[in-house]
Amino acid sequence: MQLKGKHGCPLDKFKPCRELDCNWFLQVQGTNPNTGAEINEWACAMSWMPMLLIENSQQQRQTGAAVESFRNEMVRFNEAALQIETSHKTKRLEQ
Repeated sequence: MQLKGKHGCPLDKFKPCRELDCNWFLQVQGTNPNTGAEINEWACAMSWMPMLLIENSQQQRQTGAAVESFRNEMVRFNEAALQIETSHKTKRLEQ
């Protein structure tokens, strides 16, 4: 079941939406983060907020995963570098 909201503007005492005469009425193009469907629609910025917040959260999770992956690679690199340095010091002390 899909609910249809009324077109009353919460910024203008719930008078009918002025659509293109309002700066908050904008076009969004892209992919719906919930369904993956392509979007190319005009609507009030207030009505786009929930979907844009979901998209923002998804992007933040992806960024967090990328940072964690980079961190893990740097830890491995530093451990390998430390091991090489330690082995060189050990060889110098043996000589």
